[in-house]
Amino acid sequence: MASLLGETLFETSGQGPAPMKDYFHFAITKSQIIWSWWKISLRSDCRNTPPGQLRESHEDFLEDSRLQNQVAVVFGPHILQYSKNLCQGHYDYIVHLPNALLFNIMAHLDLEDISVVSRTCRRFRELCNSEEFWEQTVRKHCDTVTPTVEDLAEEVGWRTIFFTNKLQLQMQISRRKQKENQPCEDKNEPSSSSVPLE
Repeated sequence: MASLLGETLFETSGQGPAPMKDYFHFAITKSQIIWSWWKISLRSDCRNTPPGQLRESHEDFLEDSRLQNQVAVVFGPHILQYSKNLCQGHYDYIVHLPNALLFNIMAHLDLEDISVVSRTCRRFRELCNSEEFWEQTVRKHCDTVTPTVEDLAEEVGWRTIFFTNKLQLQMQISRRKQKENQPCEDKNEPSSSSVPLE
């Protein structure tokens, strides 16, 4: 399982809470934490302040209440708790699994569960909203997917196809076929809307 983990275990960045305008970056690697900051101020005495960076081992971070407090103020208590868990060796392996394996797992979940999973982290939100996931879901729930439906999915998206009822889907397909079968207007002939009325 350790081979699933990359060098960077967690990374986030953002602006501090108001009225602070400073920008922060927080990263946790396998061996250390990296806390970086950029002072942003209109005051002339702060304009030339260089960015700063602090690197600590996991053990030092777990004992550094001042830095833990800064992480909690900027990114919230849930990020602080998650980072402490990582520094104690409690890794979250599931977010490091390959997409194909996660799609296979997600294929066995109900739609209500997919909604919950999509709210757990950014990676799962992206996966649950991806075209690849919704194409897999449509193909799983439908007996056959015709080339016409595939073309329509290219146009409107697989998620839309999944949530569109069959009657509406048939109407969209027939409209699409009508558009394809309509002859093009002759560009040399004036249309009725361009002829001036007398």
